[in-house]
Amino acid sequence: MSANNDLKLNKDTIMNFKPLGERVLVQRVEVENKTASGIYIPDSAKEKPSTAKVVAIGSEVKEVNIDDTVVFGKYSGTELALEGADYLILELKDILGVM
Repeated sequence: MSANNDLKLNKDTIMNFKPLGERVLVQRVEVENKTASGIYIPDSAKEKPSTAKVVAIGSEVKEVNIDDTVVFGKYSGTELALEGADYLILELKDILGVM
C-alpha cells in the first residue's frame, strides 16, 4: 500500500488477522493537538493516547465489542503495523475500562 492511500484498515485485512484468546486488536484514538487556550502541541511533545477503538476481538473476549472505545494502561500492548496503519494488540487484563 502506498503512502498516499487511506491508512485505515480494510475489512479484508481485519478478517485475515484474528486475535487469539483474550486479546484485542485496537487502533489508538488521536487526541487534539491544540490546548483549550489555542496553543498547538508538537508531535514530539505529545504523549501517546491511552484510548483506542476496538477493531477485532479474540474468541474468549466477552467484556468488549468491536467499535467500543477502551482505556488501557500507558505501557500496555504490542505494537503492530497492518496495511500501513499502526495498531496495538492488548490482553484483556490490560484494558482498564470501556467508554
